[in-house]
Amino acid sequence: MRHDKNPNGFEAGRRLAGAVFAVAVLLAPNLAGAQAPDPGPGADTPAPAPMQGQPVAPNGLARLSVSAQFAADRKPIRSGLNWRVVSESVDGASPRIVARSSEPEPAFSLPPGNYTVHAGYGFASGTKRVSLGQQGLRDQVQISAGALSLAGSIGDAPIPGMLLSFSVFVPLQGNSEGRLITNGAKAGEIIRLPEGTYHVVSTYGDSNAIQRADVKVENGKVTDATLHHRAAKVTLKLVASAGGEAFAGTAFSVLTPGGDVIREAIGAFPQVILAEGDYVLIARQEGQVYSRDFKVESGSDRDIEVLAK
Repeated sequence: MRHDKNPNGFEAGRRLAGAVFAVAVLLAPNLAGAQAPDPGPGADTPAPAPMQGQPVAPNGLARLSVSAQFAADRKPIRSGLNWRVVSESVDGASPRIVARSSEPEPAFSLPPGNYTVHAGYGFASGTKRVSLGQQGLRDQVQISAGALSLAGSIGDAPIPGMLLSFSVFVPLQGNSEGRLITNGAKAGEIIRLPEGTYHVVSTYGDSNAIQRADVKVENGKVTDATLHHRAAKVTLKLVASAGGEAFAGTAFSVLTPGGDVIREAIGAFPQVILAEGDYVLIARQEGQVYSRDFKVESGSDRDIEVLAK
């Protein structure tokens, strides 16, 4: 289940040859945690222009003011940005970062010259080369990106976010998972991504309740995607008789019918989340081993008792 809505911000950029390639080593993608998008409306922004009438920066410096906007609709991005300004190499010198900011529309005081401006926005980014004169300059960077907001459910019942974690991959030819983008993302988190199709893996609990889906991220939109699990929570018990008190300190192993270990736990009544299917439960207590077969049905949480006989 999914639907799209307008986000606060996303990124794209014009990657130019020459200076941009040299700067790429300095400008790794921003992996900071995503923030919720600004719901405020965007507006068309004017073309870059010298900052006429603006005060000159001190000591012969000039003022460079920058902002970012969505490439799809040119709405301004108002949060979640990380800026870096890189000086162009002179006489073969390596490019270097001369200014940073996390403000939505920063203003830098810099010597006149040529610079590459990089705007990082989640896992997306935009880059632009600018020529700064003594009169100052105001410019924009466009970012072509979208975002994901993920959730999980059992049937129509939402799964509590604390029990879910998500991994997002860029599929590669012949490999649906491909390259990992982020691991351990939480339900409801806004994951900013470049436009494209991604492979999402949802894990419910910490055993084998896993679902996968391919999700398309559209430029300038947040995609809400819910992955539907078929699983249930079971409570494991070793008892002397049906419905009796559970033995403390019991070691449990949950196996597939073929003998593969799915989950191990120790306690009087540990809880385990399992995918729908058939299992074998083994309980060990004071050198004795007991077992039983059981079946997990999606959405049916229940106790699984092993009789100590």
